[in-house]
Amino acid sequence: MNKQFQKIFMSGFPLMIAACLFICAGFTGHLQANEQTYTSIKLFTDVLEELEKNYVDDIDTQALIHNAIKGMVGNLDPHSSFMPPEAFEELQDDTKGEFSGIGIVITMKDGILTVVSPIEGTPAYKAGMQAGDVIVSINGKSTKDMALWEAVNMMRGPRHEEVIIIVFREDEKGPLEFSLKRDLIPMESVRSATLKPGYGYLRITNFRQTTLDDIKTHLKTLESANPGGLKGLVMDLRDNPGGLLDQAVDISDLFLEQGQIVSIKGRQESQTRVYSAHKTDDDRKYPLVVLINGGSASASEIVAGALQDHSRGLILGTTSFGKGSVQTVHPLNDGFGIKYTIARYYTPSGRSIQAKGIEPDIEVEYEILEKKEKKQSNFDRMIREKDLKNSLKPEKAVPKQTKKQTKKHPRLIDTDKLHSDAQVKRALDILISYGVFSKLNGS
Repeated sequence: MNKQFQKIFMSGFPLMIAACLFICAGFTGHLQANEQTYTSIKLFTDVLEELEKNYVDDIDTQALIHNAIKGMVGNLDPHSSFMPPEAFEELQDDTKGEFSGIGIVITMKDGILTVVSPIEGTPAYKAGMQAGDVIVSINGKSTKDMALWEAVNMMRGPRHEEVIIIVFREDEKGPLEFSLKRDLIPMESVRSATLKPGYGYLRITNFRQTTLDDIKTHLKTLESANPGGLKGLVMDLRDNPGGLLDQAVDISDLFLEQGQIVSIKGRQESQTRVYSAHKTDDDRKYPLVVLINGGSASASEIVAGALQDHSRGLILGTTSFGKGSVQTVHPLNDGFGIKYTIARYYTPSGRSIQAKGIEPDIEVEYEILEKKEKKQSNFDRMIREKDLKNSLKPEKAVPKQTKKQTKKHPRLIDTDKLHSDAQVKRALDILISYGVFSKLNGS
C-alpha cells in the first residue's frame, strides 16, 4: 500500500472509495496480479457504506476504520499492533525517558494478556507478580478483547495512584489480587556486585539505549575492584524481557572475538542481515555463567544463544520465553504508528528459538536457600590438632603488600541475598570449580 493510499485510507469513508477508484484506474497490472486483495478491499468499503447508511445509530466512521486496522494488524501475531498517537508516544518511553507505572512487561499469548516479566525494583516486582501470570482485569475492567496498548495505558499514569490487578496463576486455586501504587519505573538497566574476591555478578534487567555503555562501566569497576582481574563472571538475564536488538548484538560482542552473533531473516532482502563479532583490545577471556528463566525474552535470548553456541558461556536456570522474532516500528500520519514483525532471528548455529526458548546447559530451579544453624553434638565434635595439649601455635600470616585501591566497587546489590539465591550460588560454585580444574590441568 503506497503512502498516498495510506493517507487517504486514514481519512474516512468517502476518500476510501476514491482511493479504491484511484487504484483500479492506475494499477491494472497489480489488480490482475493480486485481484483477491482488491476484491476484499471493495468488500470492506461495501460493508462500511452499508453500516454508515443503515445502522440503527449514527456511527463514527473513522473509529470503525481504526478498529478494522487494529483487528487486521493485531491478528497477525502477538507482537504486532496498530497504535493511536498516545500509545505510539508511550512506546518511545520503553527505550528512553522515564514514566510512572506498576513495572511489568506484558504480551498477548493466545489472545490472553500475559506477564512476560516484572521489572526488578518496581511495585509489581515487590508485590510478587510473576512471569506467566494471566491478567484478567485492570481496575475492575475485563482484559478480554483489550488491546495491548490499552492495557499499558491503564497501568501507567500519575505516581502513587492505585491500580488493582487480578491475575490467574498456574497451580493457584483461585484468582490473585494485587493492589499496586504506581511509581517511577527505573531506567537503570545494569547493576553489579562482587560475589567473592575475583568473581563478579552483572545483572541486566533490559536492553535500552545506554545499556552497552553502562555494562562497560560496571565491568571496568568489577575488574579494577578485583586485584589480578576477574576469575569469572555471572551474567544474570533472568526476567529480562529484551529491548533493542543493536544493544544485544554489541553486548554479545564484548565477550566474542569472531563468528556470528545472530542472523535475522525476513521476506525482503533488506530485512535479512547477519551480525558478526569483532576482535577488540579488551581482554575478557574469563569464564561466564549466564542465568536465564521463563522471563528472559527477545534480546536477552539473543545474548544467551550467541554465548551458548560459541561455547563462550554456560547457560544455567530454566528454559527462556521463546520470542524469536524481530519487530519494526513505523510512524503513520497524525501521530499514529504501527509495530509489526519483519523477521525471525537465528542463533549462530542456525537455531530458531521461536516458541521453544533457549534450553539451559544445566537446569536449576529458582529457590531461596535458608541458612540453617548448626547444632553440635558430642559425636560431631571431632578433636583437631589445635585441641591437643601443648600443640604448636600456628605461624602468624605475613600481610601481603597490595596496591591501594583508589576506587571501591559500588555495592548496588545486597550480596547476602545473592548468596541465598540457589541459581546464583550454583553459578558461583561452577566458576570456582572451573578455576580449580584449570589449575590441575595446567591450563
